[in-house]
Amino acid sequence: MTSATEPTEPLSVEQLSATTLLRFATAGSVDDGKSTLVGRLLHDSKSVLTDQLEAVERVSADRGQDTPDLALLTDGLRAEREQGITIDVAYRYFATARRRFILADTPGHVQYTRNMVTGASTADLAVVLVDARNGVIEQTRRHAAVAALLRVPHVVLAVNKMDLVDYRESVFAAIAEEFTAYASELGVPEITAIPISALAGDNVVEPSANMDWYGGPTVLEHLETVPVSHDLAHCHARLPVQYVIRPQTAEHPDYRGYAGQIAAGTFRVGESVTVLPSGRTSKVAGIDLLGTPVDVAWTPQSVTLLLADDIDVSRGDLLVPSKDAPPTTQDVEATVCHVADQPLTVGHRVLLKHGTRTVKAIVKDIPSRLTLDDLSLHPHPGRLAANDIGRVKIRTAEPLPLDSYADSRRTGAFILIDPSDGTTLTAGMVGESFAAPQPVKDQGDDDGWDF
Repeated sequence: MTSATEPTEPLSVEQLSATTLLRFATAGSVDDGKSTLVGRLLHDSKSVLTDQLEAVERVSADRGQDTPDLALLTDGLRAEREQGITIDVAYRYFATARRRFILADTPGHVQYTRNMVTGASTADLAVVLVDARNGVIEQTRRHAAVAALLRVPHVVLAVNKMDLVDYRESVFAAIAEEFTAYASELGVPEITAIPISALAGDNVVEPSANMDWYGGPTVLEHLETVPVSHDLAHCHARLPVQYVIRPQTAEHPDYRGYAGQIAAGTFRVGESVTVLPSGRTSKVAGIDLLGTPVDVAWTPQSVTLLLADDIDVSRGDLLVPSKDAPPTTQDVEATVCHVADQPLTVGHRVLLKHGTRTVKAIVKDIPSRLTLDDLSLHPHPGRLAANDIGRVKIRTAEPLPLDSYADSRRTGAFILIDPSDGTTLTAGMVGESFAAPQPVKDQGDDDGWDF
C-alpha cells in the first residue's frame, strides 16, 4: 500500500529509532472538531494510506459530502460514523522525520469523561480544542481539570473554526486569556495557544495565510519540538518484577534473573538495591539487555537483573535503589476516577493492581467527590458512579511500595479490579491533588475490617 499524498521517502528503522516518542491526547466539547484535527494531522503529514483515504471518500460521498470527512480516519465505530461523534478512545500511530507519535482521540461528551482519563493518563501533552464561536465552556474547563489532575506536563489550547469568525485576532486572544487563567489556577505547568481551522488546514501542519497576525508554531511544529522534559530516566529508579528466569540448564546451571520493564530511572551494575515489600537488600551483579550484558539500563528498557545474593524475589516485587526506596503501606489515600457502570461504595471489596503486583483490598472511606464544573467538593458521598472523580481511602491486605503520583505517574498509579469477573472498576492516583478535601476525622477504628 502507498500513501495517499505521495509521501517522501519512508523513514528507516534506524531513523525511527533515533527519534523521540511523544504521546498526546485530544480533548474538547462535542463538535469542536477533535477528530477532524486528528484526521488533518494524519492527512497533511502524509500518514494516511491510499486505501484508508479511499474508504473515507466513499463514506463521505454516501453522505452527500463534496470533500472527504477527515474525522472518519479516527471515528471507526459504526455508531460513531452514524452519529458523527466520538464515543471511544481512538489511538493512532504516525511519525515524521523529527518525532514519533502515539495520539489518543478522546470523546467530548460528559458521560465519557472516563474515556478522556484513559487517553490522557499516559499522555505527555493534551490538545484541548475550543470552538472559536463558543469560547471556553463548561466542558472545556472539565477537560482542563482532568489534564491538571493527571499532571499532563504540556497543554495546547487549539482555538478551532477560526474561519467561522473571520480569523479575527481579538476572538482568539480573549479565549486564550480566559483559558490560560483557568488552567494556570489548576496548576497546569505549560499552556500554548494556537489558532486553527482543522477543516481548512490553517495552522495544523502548514502556516495559515489567513492569520498573518499569529507568529507562533503550527500544531505539528509544536508537537515535533515540545521538550519531553519529564525524562523518566532521571526519576526514582523502579523495576517491577514480571518474571523470574531460571533456565537450570547445563550451560546456565545457577542463573537466576529478575525480568521486567524499568518503570522509571536507571539501574547500574554494582548498585545496592532493595526488594520491596520484603525489604531484603543485595547488589546488582549483572544486567542483561536482549541477551547482552550491559553495565547500565534505563526506562523504558526491558531487562533482566541479576543479584549478588540468593534472596527470595518473586513476580510482583519491586526492585529499587536502597538509597531511594519508597515507603510501604497498607493504607492508601488517592484520587480516583471511577470507570465502571456499577458504583464504587464504602466497604467495597476489590483487587488493587499496582505495577505487577495484585493484592486484596477494601474501600474504607470515600471522603469526597469532585464536581469538575466548579471544582467544588461534595463531602462523604458514600459512593462514586461512572465518570465520577473523588478521594478514597483503601486498606490493602499486604503492604505496597507506593510513590506519590506527583513524583511518578508510572509507579504512583493503580487500578481497582472486581474480584468476581476481573472488570476494571477504578483508576487511581496516589497522594494529594487539587481535589484533596479537608482532613476528615474517622468515625471509628478499624474494627470489622479483615486486615
